Amino acid sequence: PHRPAAVEAPAPPTGKPPPTLRAHRLTLTYPGGLTALHAVDLALRPAQVTALVGANGAGKSTLFDCLAGTLRPTSGRVTLGGVDITSRPAHARARLGIGRTFQQPAVFPSLTVEENVRVGAEQARTARAGAVEQALRLVGLAGAVRHRAAAGLPTGTLRRVELARALAGGPHTLLLDEPAAGLDAEETAALARILAALAADGLAVLVVEHDPDLVAGIARTVHTMEGGRILS
Repeated sequence: PHRPAAVEAPAPPTGKPPPTLRAHRLTLTYPGGLTALHAVDLALRPAQVTALVGANGAGKSTLFDCLAGTLRPTSGRVTLGGVDITSRPAHARARLGIGRTFQQPAVFPSLTVEENVRVGAEQARTARAGAVEQALRLVGLAGAVRHRAAAGLPTGTLRRVELARALAGGPHTLLLDEPAAGLDAEETAALARILAALAADGLAVLVVEHDPDLVAGIARTVHTMEGGRILS
């Protein structure tokens, strides 16, 4: 059977445009009274990379976690294709097609690279033949490294494992929390090429990053956060 090209892997055709993930006036105040988000609006549009930049404490990761489902906002809503998903936990959002990576690579150290990626496919909303292989190829892990245990692999490789695991689930929206942290210049350039290919394939990609220069080349929209607000 014909195997689609690697960059086609993440978004199986559905005959309709993918839904847009949106934040509507999200506010999050912690029990001690600190307000980390102030009425933030954000839309992650299909087929483009959107970036969030700003200093530590600006609210980037808080907004990211509200979109991913690991934090519940104090007020406001998160919608996907117009449907309110604010109360849906992270695992339920993954099944809706929202993939994510973590600021610190969160892989299973005793599993091989391929086994880690297979976990993503098994958590998918629909099982797709060849999803693991396509994801491994896309991020450059289809060689011998696929059989190595994740324990002890360099940071750049672990970030690719995590990205492949997210892609194996066939997401339409991909949330990446500081994906270039710990990468060298060559690895960062390779990541930029992958993200550009994913956006070209129709995915909505959110990149939370400290370095505005890094995202300038790939992000169509760059939002700057400060004090829990989006300034631009």
